[in-house]
Amino acid sequence: MPTNVQEQRLRRRFEMWDRDHDGRIERSDWESEVERLLRAFNQPADSKKGKDLRSAYLGMWDNLARQAGVKSGDSVDFEQFKSATAKQMLDQGQTGFDKVLRPTIQAILNLADTDGDGQVSREEFRTWIKAAGGDESKADEAFQRIDTNGNGQLSVEELITAVHKFHTGDLDVSLF
Repeated sequence: MPTNVQEQRLRRRFEMWDRDHDGRIERSDWESEVERLLRAFNQPADSKKGKDLRSAYLGMWDNLARQAGVKSGDSVDFEQFKSATAKQMLDQGQTGFDKVLRPTIQAILNLADTDGDGQVSREEFRTWIKAAGGDESKADEAFQRIDTNGNGQLSVEELITAVHKFHTGDLDVSLF
């Protein structure tokens, strides 16, 4: 089972997806986040980046639904979300995390990488945090902590490591 810090972060993520505050999340919540991200980066849904992002997010949802023991069209409450996430991403460590979140983080990086250099700049990161519903005022601090090689850009590996460490409680920065 998740630690208190992990559970708090899972709850915050759950609440951000539960936009109608009914205590349940469903596939449409993932679809809504995809739409917010696409709008934030002025990317059409039918573009390659748009299709890749949608595929990654909905793959993440389908995995969550399967782990929670529900059909893809059903909803999940917080306890189901917590249990499914713990099973897949926390209990299986980096392997489970990579299987579930790596495709989504890669798709977000591809979307956020507006200049095509294969990295996320500070400004691109700020846009991502804001579009995902995070606290934009804390984005610069998070960027600084995540940029482990100090080159002023975030790579896929830096982002994946940061998101993993954030969810395990090993990194104390605001990613949402």
